[in-house]
Amino acid sequence: MIDRMTKYSFVLLSGDAEGFLKELESLGVVDITRSEKAVDEKSASCMESCALLKSVAGKLEALPEPAGEKDAPKNMDAGKVLSVFGETEHRLKELKSEISSARREMENRRAWGSFDSKALEKLSEAGLTVRFYRTAKKAFDPEWEQQYALQVISEDGKNIWFVTVSDDPAYSFPLEEVPSPRGDVRAAEKGLAIKEKEEAECNSTLLSLKACTGKLREEYDRKNASLQRYLAGAGAGKAAENLVTIFEGFAPESEESRLCSAFDAMDVIYIKEKATAADNPPIKLKGNRFTRMFTVLTDMYGRPDYDEFDPTPYLSVFFLLFFAMCMGDAGYGLALIVIGLLLRKSDGMKDLAPLVTTLGAGTFIIGIVMHTFFGYDISTASWVPDVLKKCMVTGNIAGFDANMVLSIVIGVIHLCLAFSLKAVYATRKNGFLHSLGTWGWTLLIVGGVIIGAVSLTGVLSSEVTKWIVIALGVVSAAGIFLFSDINRNPVKNIGPGLWETYNTATGLLGDVLSYLRLYALGLAGGMLGKAFNDIAAMTLGDGSFGFGWICFALIFVIGHTLNLAMCCLGAFVHPLRLNFLEFFKNSGYEGKGRMYRPITNKQNQ
Repeated sequence: MIDRMTKYSFVLLSGDAEGFLKELESLGVVDITRSEKAVDEKSASCMESCALLKSVAGKLEALPEPAGEKDAPKNMDAGKVLSVFGETEHRLKELKSEISSARREMENRRAWGSFDSKALEKLSEAGLTVRFYRTAKKAFDPEWEQQYALQVISEDGKNIWFVTVSDDPAYSFPLEEVPSPRGDVRAAEKGLAIKEKEEAECNSTLLSLKACTGKLREEYDRKNASLQRYLAGAGAGKAAENLVTIFEGFAPESEESRLCSAFDAMDVIYIKEKATAADNPPIKLKGNRFTRMFTVLTDMYGRPDYDEFDPTPYLSVFFLLFFAMCMGDAGYGLALIVIGLLLRKSDGMKDLAPLVTTLGAGTFIIGIVMHTFFGYDISTASWVPDVLKKCMVTGNIAGFDANMVLSIVIGVIHLCLAFSLKAVYATRKNGFLHSLGTWGWTLLIVGGVIIGAVSLTGVLSSEVTKWIVIALGVVSAAGIFLFSDINRNPVKNIGPGLWETYNTATGLLGDVLSYLRLYALGLAGGMLGKAFNDIAAMTLGDGSFGFGWICFALIFVIGHTLNLAMCCLGAFVHPLRLNFLEFFKNSGYEGKGRMYRPITNKQNQ
């Protein structure tokens, strides 16, 4: 649900604005209308500082815990931490390139081994020239060793490295010589070791800075609060030759009593009134523990306008159901539950742990219904209780797989809910007379589905069903073709009604068929899991304990781990599509509201 807001208008002396905003921070629930972008050089600089603090803190938190006790740098404030981090990170990037070059140079010299560079210089002073060659082993002619002063230095089975020595000015050799090494391999190894040691020292410095993450977070909170106050001041109205400042803010109605007591004690004039959609108030969503887990999905699309409906309760139920159907395996559900429990111990991922655990529980239940456990069909297993088998959807319906029919049925229910919500909230927003067109389509589609479902049960006779369908058709046609716009001549509504009929008829069929992906993804994951099981079973041979069981375990674990990862990806993306596209489109949801962000010492949402 959308939390109802109270709109506050504040009038105070401009010189008191900074202090007033600080007092609002302590209250922590008032969302002051403010600029969303940098308005001048000062705010741009502050935004840049906040982004840098947040980025560096995140990078340091992502570093592994240092081995043993690591002393935190003393007398180092946030500014010094940023400076040291920046210099160290820049040097590490340089070292990465230098180490890569040093390793290539070392490998180039390795074939030439260790030698005395001064001895080569003495040979040159004596008029002897040393030349370096490399050739394929099959191209090396052994007779060269008889014809030239030649010494093989090394070979690796494919290539041969050798040198020749000559004082003949007319010397010639049937191969092109290669550049002489710039030093021996020992010097290259020593240079590489120095750079690797420096790299280790830089990494050690970064690990020591990890202990200063708290300082960076505190500085970020301080600067961000200052930035929010500044942007709120920049967004305030000025009057009476800039002597008076006017602020506009919003807070939940539940906080009205507390806030009015606080404002009465301040040196400020304020006016409160019930917020309306025209005021564009910020959107604060409220719900229970279950729906709050799925608010992040709503925010991915956009929060509702103040006069829209909150899609989170519907999104939570159907996303969970769709995710579980796309996974379609009770064994994978258990794996997700375990992963969710492990995530509770991770500082960076513990907020997602309840959602992962819930998705795992839903997958386990639907996996039982779809009778699949780590790729095995458990509908015929003797060890499965009969009470569970009665919950499983098996066999065919009208010649089609029962699970495929179930996917279509769930899709139809999902779309009917969307049309119903569209009609209800259109009436609430525009009034019943201005929503007759929407009600026409809702009666035609939702009413038609209900009548069709009831007629299949045999409760109504065919004659009664016929007259109900005729009545629905007439009423729906009147709303769609004649009264879609109550302010316009009914005859002029026929054209737009026909165009909307064409779009709805063609689009609705595609929307319904889109729900086949629930069946297809579940089937694909189950078949791939079964394939891994069959491949693993081939390694067992006669079934005696031994190496075959080790291979079986490896193939089973690795195969299902890969399948679980791929299934999770598809089970996340496709349910989002069904909710964001099919459901939101047919429910009329726009999601253009702005998030509730009260001015506070810490950023709250």
